Amino acid sequence: MKQFVVYTRVSTRRQGDSGLGLDAQRRDIQIYLSTYAEVPFEVLGEFQDIDSGRDGSTFGGVADKEGRPEFWKAIELAEKTGATLLVAKLDRISRDVETVAHLLKRKRLSLTVASMPHADKFQLHIYAALAEQEREFISLRTKAALAPLKGTGKLGGNRANIDKANEAARAMADTHAQKVMDTVLPLKESGRTLQQIADTLNRTGVTTARGGKWYPTTVKNVLLRQ
Repeated sequence: MKQFVVYTRVSTRRQGDSGLGLDAQRRDIQIYLSTYAEVPFEVLGEFQDIDSGRDGSTFGGVADKEGRPEFWKAIELAEKTGATLLVAKLDRISRDVETVAHLLKRKRLSLTVASMPHADKFQLHIYAALAEQEREFISLRTKAALAPLKGTGKLGGNRANIDKANEAARAMADTHAQKVMDTVLPLKESGRTLQQIADTLNRTGVTTARGGKWYPTTVKNVLLRQ
């Protein structure tokens, strides 16, 4: 009989108290068990921590064990019984690729991620590395987007001001879309392709909201805004 040890984690005390995020994890785990698990199966135990994934970047560190005691209890039970440690998503273990790699090297531990039911340890390692690269790029992209606002008083560094900046950008795009719609919509209704519409706008000197050239994707985005 296949045996599992289930582990869930929420990132803050507030999420833990409210159950925010926990229902989604339990849902994904249940989908895996009902769809992909060998029948019959047995869940030996369920463990949950309320902590940040950034705490204790290296497994085996005292701070990490103190911060996430239930995680280590889950590992201990899984390795002791030969059961599979089951988590909803890989980031419920950690967002740090070195931490994930350290875990995957444990020979006595079998790990399954519900959202990637067929992934082996090698594939999980690759996924963790790619996810970390993506997060780094998103961080750089966000900093680059906010850089022009620094020193202008328009951005105070908090989430509310970032949301206001994003809202302003969307409003500007919506306004521009309305201006070009008188040209785009008749072309679309006459059967022109997105590429043909883009070519027409470029030939007539009409620019996008950011002052750039038109492409099929930008034409499509304008039509979707309408």
